[in-house]
Amino acid sequence: MAEKILIVGGCGFIGHNLALKLKLSGYEPVVLDSLSINNLHSEDGEEFHNPELYKSILKERIKLLDKNDIELIIQDARDYHATSKIYSKINPQIIVHLAAVSHANKSNKNPHTTFDHSLRTLENTLDFARSSKTHVVYLSSSMVYGQFNNKKVDENTLCNPIGIYGNLKFAGELMVKSYGQVFELPYTIIRPSALYGERCVSRRVGQVFIESALENKEIIINGSGKDKLDFTYIEDLLSGIELICQKKDKSKNQIFNITYGYARQINDLLDIIKKEFPKIKVVYKDREKFSPERGTLDITKAKKLLGYQSKYPIEDGYLKYISWYKSYFNKL
Repeated sequence: MAEKILIVGGCGFIGHNLALKLKLSGYEPVVLDSLSINNLHSEDGEEFHNPELYKSILKERIKLLDKNDIELIIQDARDYHATSKIYSKINPQIIVHLAAVSHANKSNKNPHTTFDHSLRTLENTLDFARSSKTHVVYLSSSMVYGQFNNKKVDENTLCNPIGIYGNLKFAGELMVKSYGQVFELPYTIIRPSALYGERCVSRRVGQVFIESALENKEIIINGSGKDKLDFTYIEDLLSGIELICQKKDKSKNQIFNITYGYARQINDLLDIIKKEFPKIKVVYKDREKFSPERGTLDITKAKKLLGYQSKYPIEDGYLKYISWYKSYFNKL
């Protein structure tokens, strides 16, 4: 019988792609999502940058889940009693907790919503899992490290997050670890970085660059462009999560950096964009106040314990992403 994996917040960028990946690998993923955060049922007054494009992409996510016979349960994960009943009925072997406000700028602008959808949903997941001893995989962020004091950080580097988003992600990590200590809950914490890939609407840096180029608008860079990020194509993250699901004994109660494993300048990314869109104009502005200087996340631990291997440098991953975006954009 296929192993059931419940993906909380599974209609988001990471979640729907993960569900498709796990289904293809023989698992039985079940998606739970309210569709209310950066999604079709958003009610917080946010306006999508390009409503027609973004809503089309969001609908495409659901179509892909349906096409692949992946169950989608529309439910607010903040509702303790409702989610507890659903969790019990599904009885998953693994819960991947993704529910969150997934953008630092939005988190800093609306901390209450971020807390509510990030920590309250996590509390409900952990409370169910503690009694069933269900393995919880929690998606944290490289933002928990805060300012990188060295070119590279590993899982033992002291965390000193900056701003609402990073601190709430770190608070989530502490919640997960405390449940592991008190209730012997099996867990795994993942720290991704600078994700990009198909069907993202979160306005991450690469997505913003590509959309600006497609719309013949200026590309705006905050800072000199020499800032480095460990850009990670979605397929690399998904392969890491799948390995964690496959090797629960080795991933139990561990923290992993799951990234490409080598930071690149934003200007390097810009060079790739320029080759695909030669006529683009670039404007440099001041760095954002709560944007820490970052770099490479050491993935040695994931390599040793899980056999993880990243495959997509930005020269490969972004070309795939740009090709998809051009095709999708031209269909509208």
